[in-house]
Amino acid sequence: MKYFAFFLLFFAAQTVWAQQAKYMDNHSCKECHEQIYDEYQSSAHSQSFFSNTFHQDIAKEAHDQKYECAVCHMPMADNLQELIEGKAKPDSNNKTHTDGVSCFFCHTIAYVKKSHKYNINIQARQAEGYKPTLYGTLINPDDSDKHSSATNPVYSANVCKGCHSHKVNDHNITVFRTMQSEQNSKDCIKCHMPEIQGGPEKIDKRSRGHHASHKFLGIHDEAFRAKGVDINLSVENEQLNVTLTNKMSHPLIIQAARAKFLKITIERDGKEIWKNYQKEPGEDKAGYFAYSFAADNRHVVVPATATQSTVNNLEAKETKQLTYQILPLQKGDNVKVALYVQLARDDCKKVMREEDIKLTQPLLMKEVVYIQK
Repeated sequence: MKYFAFFLLFFAAQTVWAQQAKYMDNHSCKECHEQIYDEYQSSAHSQSFFSNTFHQDIAKEAHDQKYECAVCHMPMADNLQELIEGKAKPDSNNKTHTDGVSCFFCHTIAYVKKSHKYNINIQARQAEGYKPTLYGTLINPDDSDKHSSATNPVYSANVCKGCHSHKVNDHNITVFRTMQSEQNSKDCIKCHMPEIQGGPEKIDKRSRGHHASHKFLGIHDEAFRAKGVDINLSVENEQLNVTLTNKMSHPLIIQAARAKFLKITIERDGKEIWKNYQKEPGEDKAGYFAYSFAADNRHVVVPATATQSTVNNLEAKETKQLTYQILPLQKGDNVKVALYVQLARDDCKKVMREEDIKLTQPLLMKEVVYIQK
């Protein structure tokens, strides 16, 4: 009987411990972390199923009954498993659904579990009735009336690897790949969360004076996207050599919907006399970087259904030289080599609503010009 009573107490304690503390929504963080909150609100992390209509359409096209993308796009959902299994639908009245990749989610990741299909973020268990503990990288962080704070090495090691590592569909086809298994999050944080002016709290108790930016700068930022790739070119007789160097710690193409491509033109007396493609960038197969998916040997747009895939990519830190046969250059000829990104490839229009077609418009990443002397 004594052992049975002990077992009951132990089981009860585990049940209470496993229950999550009250969810702190994004807006509740603004009271103390106003600058960080404003930065976060401008980031892609703040977008949810309900505000990112392109993602919403892709998710519905992939699975009309279940929302498997919730693992990374609605990770704090209080009914996550039901969403994944199709037993529940996203709810626009539920804060744990509308907060996107929320502040509370990222700052309660205890560790990341590696898995074949996709990695799994393991949330810290919070004791019922106690303030939640939020994790970060600050040494000797300050507590508040809303939460306790603790330093967790997962933030410099693996915090990005839960969602930004890889995704494999049900047919064992990779549909998303960023980080290698041996990589840590230090490079991600260094580039995408640089240190900027301003203490982490509105009242800077310890006069730290700086914090990691929560804008999560990326491809949407014009200045940032120009930093990732170096372009060098040289001309030898009737041959143009274009050398691309990926300075990033991840491949040039990581998302299945996107495309990056070279547009190369030669101008003489203000008129275009040569181009690396006639109508579509994809005509230049070497200079068009994108995934291509197929099912039963038919091209498909939504990778969740794919059974085959190919990709032309520039791997992390890789340098690649492309060679083009061109017309003989004359003095004063301008050779322009530009790298563009499409946030959605042209073929994505098949599953997009009208207001999202603008995502297919090319955005300049970088351009270099050579003038023949």
